[in-house]
Amino acid sequence: MCKVYLNYINGDWSSGSNGETIPSVNPANTDEIVGYVQSSTVVDVNIAVKSAKSAQKKWENISSVQRGNILHKVANVLEARTEDIAVTATKEMGKTLAETTGELARAVSILRFYAQEGLRKTGDVIPSQDNNNLLYTTRVSLGVVGVISPWNFPIAIPVWKIAPALVFGNTVVFKPATETAITAVKIAEAFHEGGIPKGVFNLVTGKGSVIGDALIENESIDGISFTGSNVVGKKVALGAIERGAKYQLEMGGKNPAIVMDDADLDVAEELTVNAAMKHTGQKCTATSIVYVHCDIYDEFKERILKRVHDIKVGSGIDPSVYMGPLSSRNQLEGVMKYIEKGIEEGGKLIYGGKRMEGLKYDKGYFIEPTVFENVSKNMTIAREEIFGPVLALIKIESLEDALTQANESIFGLSSSIFTRDLAKSLQFVKEIQAGMVKVNGESAGVEPQAPFGGMKQSSSGSREQGTAAIEFFTSIKTITITPLL
Repeated sequence: MCKVYLNYINGDWSSGSNGETIPSVNPANTDEIVGYVQSSTVVDVNIAVKSAKSAQKKWENISSVQRGNILHKVANVLEARTEDIAVTATKEMGKTLAETTGELARAVSILRFYAQEGLRKTGDVIPSQDNNNLLYTTRVSLGVVGVISPWNFPIAIPVWKIAPALVFGNTVVFKPATETAITAVKIAEAFHEGGIPKGVFNLVTGKGSVIGDALIENESIDGISFTGSNVVGKKVALGAIERGAKYQLEMGGKNPAIVMDDADLDVAEELTVNAAMKHTGQKCTATSIVYVHCDIYDEFKERILKRVHDIKVGSGIDPSVYMGPLSSRNQLEGVMKYIEKGIEEGGKLIYGGKRMEGLKYDKGYFIEPTVFENVSKNMTIAREEIFGPVLALIKIESLEDALTQANESIFGLSSSIFTRDLAKSLQFVKEIQAGMVKVNGESAGVEPQAPFGGMKQSSSGSREQGTAAIEFFTSIKTITITPLL
């Protein structure tokens, strides 16, 4: 009998109000049910929000140093449970154990970073025109924050939202993606064991159409931090605007890599494939399009095809596997439709493109790593986010040509260039319309202490991670004190 996992509300573990559960299915073997989570209702959300609101003022009024100390303890608990949590995440969403282990290490680093933020200043003293005045700023918490996180990074993304929210004095109601809700429960267990006070951190699992909407609409939610699709993100923004709540959105990407004729092709080949195919392409910062200079196009294409050919696909639990399954049937069907569309619109499929078959693949959502060429900028696979292991090669004559095409995208999350030319590097850094820019590095990933976020329709403009997180999770209060002399 599979374990049933509970909500975490006001420091206690509880069933959803309707008694219904949702199975978590292993995408590498759909016969395996990892466990069951609560299919919660609006009633459960409202109880969690009420608990968070009741706890918020007391939490805000304790020292930020003390709040940081609790984050340190949570980090230690997570680190001690690395194997269990990483295996659970791999079984829930499919990516390799090496990837989920690395993600957990990143979450630990994020918690420790924000624990230290509790020691830093939160305001400035400003010179006043009246020398008798004391003019200064401080920062105050928003209040209760709703965190809505995706399934593709079920450990790091919620932690990089929750940790700054807490250290800056907010309380949290966390709604994870249903596909990875057991992993979220294990994160909640770490907060519980780390000593988080009752009501400060709450977890409610269930369908996004129920739990997410309830968070958006609840008048006591003062801010919402969301990562997910553009369609849902826009709904979050509209709901928050209607209530006057603060919102933060991180959404899609169509991330380009540019390979110039002077690039180190060994580096460019390896990092381009890593960025496109690791995590089975299911990350918003994955490389999706490669603009390759015409003088080295044929050689680079052959290198890419050889490296992709060597990719081992299988269950993420197998340490020899490079690429796991897609996370769900919906993901598989969606990616296959994009591949079909690419062929239909005239793209040349030069590798992969099929669902994998055979004894070890038939019960999972496995797909071949896929490469297209002869792709034009107007094709669907060149414009829309695929969120799968599909790479499009486009031949270019110059850096200006690549920049023009790349900047036509509605997205602007991440980007990379491979070149030895400093002038070209600086031109790319200046002109590419993306929130994150890599020179001789893969488009995917950014260090935990650095701001994360995009431009255009990739983001609502604010930044996550690093010291920039304080901008969303607090408001500035300006104070003038005039002594009566």
